[in-house]
Amino acid sequence: MQYRNFGRLKWKVSALGFGAMRLPIINGDSSRINEDEAIYMIRYAIDNGVNYIDTAYPYHGGKGEVVVGKALEDGYRERVKLATKMPTWLVNSQSDMDKYLEEQLLRLKTERVDFYLLHGLNKERWKKMGELNVFGWAEKAISNGKINYLGFSFHDDFDTFKDIVDGYDKWTFCQILYNYMDTEYQAGTRGLKYAASRGLAVVVMEPLAGGILAFPSSKEVQEIWDSSGVKRTPAEWGLQWVWNHPEVSVVLSGMSTLEQVKENIESACRSGVNILSEEELETIKRVREKIRQYGYIGCGGCRYCMPCPQGVGIPEIFALYNEYNRVHGNATRTAEVREQYRRTIIPEKSARRCANCGQCENKCPQQLPIRKLLGKAAIVFESSR
Repeated sequence: MQYRNFGRLKWKVSALGFGAMRLPIINGDSSRINEDEAIYMIRYAIDNGVNYIDTAYPYHGGKGEVVVGKALEDGYRERVKLATKMPTWLVNSQSDMDKYLEEQLLRLKTERVDFYLLHGLNKERWKKMGELNVFGWAEKAISNGKINYLGFSFHDDFDTFKDIVDGYDKWTFCQILYNYMDTEYQAGTRGLKYAASRGLAVVVMEPLAGGILAFPSSKEVQEIWDSSGVKRTPAEWGLQWVWNHPEVSVVLSGMSTLEQVKENIESACRSGVNILSEEELETIKRVREKIRQYGYIGCGGCRYCMPCPQGVGIPEIFALYNEYNRVHGNATRTAEVREQYRRTIIPEKSARRCANCGQCENKCPQQLPIRKLLGKAAIVFESSR
């Protein structure tokens, strides 16, 4: 395993961190985690050098922290740094902050959280946290030994990101969305460099855009990958691109299978700063341009947009729409994706049921124009219904 600096701290973090948002589940129900498999995966990662485990209050319907807590029994807790997040949208007072932290400590079966994040900060939540004096609360929690370091995860524009970084001089770290498709989205490359320049460790989430960049590519995109003298899977290309940045401290991967854990550990062992050649970076640039040409929705399937008041199956529709765009140019595969849509997206969950209420967009951490994208998906998949 390769290890990297974690901001100003005198501690080295593994290049790969285990993100516990996409643990293996049973029968497609995200709240029913396959506990035995998940625990084995987390412990396998730790046994092979991963020392950063990330979870959050709402993951897997509140069950994610519980399973992580079980995985860290039997001596594993002492071998890692544990990160979880305050559900900022549920907090309306400092007593709420106490309540949720105590609940999280119980779930995680620990007396402290090493890295505690204010979850999903944007303009509104940032203002709210300031009004509630979250920093006074956090400093008390640190002095009491319940958390060690404070940070934040982020979903908004660069100017807001800069305001948050500058708004508190004791931040230790931040967590941002970053991948080769989203260099100018939300914090983006500017945010990455700015946070690092202020001494913050930068934790990267969605390095493969919720898995979209890990799937086998369309014929045209695969031809670009194949043209490189270096042979990698699409997933490794994406991960190595993020690790190539010296400002990145740790890359979180939401792994759902043991095979993914093994592949990503092997990839992390090959990672490094500024190791990609100009030719390799140009290959990735060409892939980015081709994917954008076909169409790209940066939906990671987090399901924060759900439930939809009209019953629209937003994450499932977007997954199929990304798949349709991914296989662009292959008439057989695009027809198969259309058929899969007709089979799996029943009329009561179809894109055309969108009533344009906008509730989903208010809840989407990626700030996607969901209503507009559903309209495009309806044209692709439902024109003949």
